[in-house]
Amino acid sequence: MAAGNLRALRSAVVSRTDGTEGRGVREEDSRLDPAELGAELGERATLVQFSTAFCAPCRATRRVLGEVAALVPGVAHVEIDAEARLDLVRALEVVKTPTVLVLDAGGRVVRRAAGQPRKADVIAALGQAL
Repeated sequence: MAAGNLRALRSAVVSRTDGTEGRGVREEDSRLDPAELGAELGERATLVQFSTAFCAPCRATRRVLGEVAALVPGVAHVEIDAEARLDLVRALEVVKTPTVLVLDAGGRVVRRAAGQPRKADVIAALGQAL
């Protein structure tokens, strides 16, 4: 990821799913591309999961996101090892695993949530990206 992109991500504002504001990514301004993710974007949307090796909720989240990606055509699931991608973790201010980002077809972050999601919530969040 270019240093300029990282600086831009760090300085934006995030609108979290719990309604609180904080420093991080402003969903409507930030985009992630395949090079940054290390995987191709989904044709219609991408579910990006930040995980760590010993995170039990991360395993359950992987299953839920995989099921949703298999259920909804054009949706991809990309899992990122938070420890291996500290550049993205810092830029996106990921402070807990799992953290899930919902990207639209162009890689724009449209939703963000921390913790283990419910399948119905992931499907509802995809509605903003599709």
